[in-house]
Amino acid sequence: MNTTPECPTVTIRWRVFSLGLGLMLSASCHANGAAIAQGGVGAAPACQTCHGTAGEGIAQAGFPRLAGLGAPYMQRQLTAFADGSRVSDVMMPIAKALSAAQRVEVSEHYAALPVSAAPAAATPAPASVGSVLATRGRWADQLPACEQCHGPGGRGVGPDFPPLAGQSATYLANQLKAWKTGARPPGPMGLMAVVAKKLSEAEVLAIAEHYAALPAKDDR
Repeated sequence: MNTTPECPTVTIRWRVFSLGLGLMLSASCHANGAAIAQGGVGAAPACQTCHGTAGEGIAQAGFPRLAGLGAPYMQRQLTAFADGSRVSDVMMPIAKALSAAQRVEVSEHYAALPVSAAPAAATPAPASVGSVLATRGRWADQLPACEQCHGPGGRGVGPDFPPLAGQSATYLANQLKAWKTGARPPGPMGLMAVVAKKLSEAEVLAIAEHYAALPAKDDR
């Protein structure tokens, strides 16, 4: 048994080295993610073509904002596109062209980007269908309020429930429809498929428009 006391100087130097190595790896990861986002890699085109130069998305075309979303959440979505459990004619071939490491890198790149200020939108009426479903739900049908999982104002909660505020209404509506049809994995506890199937087409649009009208602010 070695009873030689540990040298404090060696310990400090090792910790400094480890910290420096970690910072270098993190910087490299973000640099690689930025390269993928800006210039693409292999068969995968540049992400910014559809998601904007700052990850702000293109609302008119239904391409979502990626800036500021959680890295674990985006990694899971890219994996789902790659293995076909989330269906998208656009995203499936792109995700398949990325390695697992590249999916991590580009996710961390977008997670680190600030949320840009969106143009002012009309504030949703408190009594509108979308607002009521988002904030109160419909408990007669065991339909919870959206904000019970996605947080007040749709700002997002943890790695599993992304922010909804300021996302494209077209994108949000398309995702609810995808959960209805099984074209997207049902998420934690299978919750989203159950929720989406209890919404009419009009209610889907109302909720999507409600969250699209809310500001996407960056609190970091």
